[in-house]
Amino acid sequence: MLDNNEILSLLKAPLEKFADRSAKWLLANTDNLQGLLEIIGSDVVSRLDFRKVQRVNTTFIPDNFRQQEADLVFLLPFRDADETEVMIYILIEHQSTVDPVMGFRLLFYMCQIWDQQRQKWVSENVPKSAWRFRPIIPVLFYTGEERWQTLPSFETLVDAPEILTRFIPRFETLFLDVKSASDETLLKTDRPFGWLLTLLKQEFADETAFIAALEQLGVHLDTLSDADKASWKQVIYYLYLLIIHRRSPTERETLDEMVSEHQKSLHFSAEEVKQMQTIREYYEEQGMEKGSRTTAIQNILTVLQTRFSERNTQSVEQTLETIRDLEHLTELHRTALQASTYEDFLEVIDR
Repeated sequence: MLDNNEILSLLKAPLEKFADRSAKWLLANTDNLQGLLEIIGSDVVSRLDFRKVQRVNTTFIPDNFRQQEADLVFLLPFRDADETEVMIYILIEHQSTVDPVMGFRLLFYMCQIWDQQRQKWVSENVPKSAWRFRPIIPVLFYTGEERWQTLPSFETLVDAPEILTRFIPRFETLFLDVKSASDETLLKTDRPFGWLLTLLKQEFADETAFIAALEQLGVHLDTLSDADKASWKQVIYYLYLLIIHRRSPTERETLDEMVSEHQKSLHFSAEEVKQMQTIREYYEEQGMEKGSRTTAIQNILTVLQTRFSERNTQSVEQTLETIRDLEHLTELHRTALQASTYEDFLEVIDR
């Protein structure tokens, strides 16, 4: 059973921290980690022994970047004669705009991982002749709105004559741009994590598109055996959290109906059903239904800051603070999700 305190901690986290904390919560699950690697690294995933995966509790993200990204490090064996140990470094990027120096940042974080190995060998007096650094598989998990025109790499950041290119560090990065990936790509292994990503793609879509994606998921659940549905619990919990933090109450009702229809076959215990009820009750107590203008305004600002990260929302926040009508704030939340540009939203709020 999923940890109730962990779920409530995600629910109670500040809205701006939801993206990185929830993504780390998902990818710490070995099944989801394997699902991600199957989508973007199918040539190596079968050689990785996920039964023996270990999470390395460390981060290399500077404090000033932690609102836009998070990272995870895993250690697991590679299936070869020597059971080589491999590090998987996942950089979870949430900011809406593409970072052109991502290749350098990845190389910098990887060097820090290798330096941790070096420090350990030094502290344990391991002879330098025995030092062998582990291979690292870098993974970029990008959930922003802007599309990447080229894959992140370090070598493209160095202008050098061809004769000097052999001196430039080169490495491949496994890369998933969730918002621009096709459903066919995300669903090629049919794991729950891939289906969840089809909903995350619609994080800021209009209500019609988001509900259509939910209904497609419901149809898929109808085709699963009871045994297969048992692995879907975390996905369902995440969808509740995603809708609460990013979407509208109407869509939560659609998810409620879908879960109610499949509750028994999804193998939710009485205690897990109570957990989900706790999530709903907490939202109702803290959210717009109980008159929390603060939560309504913060929901709107979070959507705007995520979708249009280059814009300063201070003036919008001041305008929102003058609005007393919760129904109007709910409508503005929907507008923030659907507006094509920041200016389109400003036109609505200034009416």
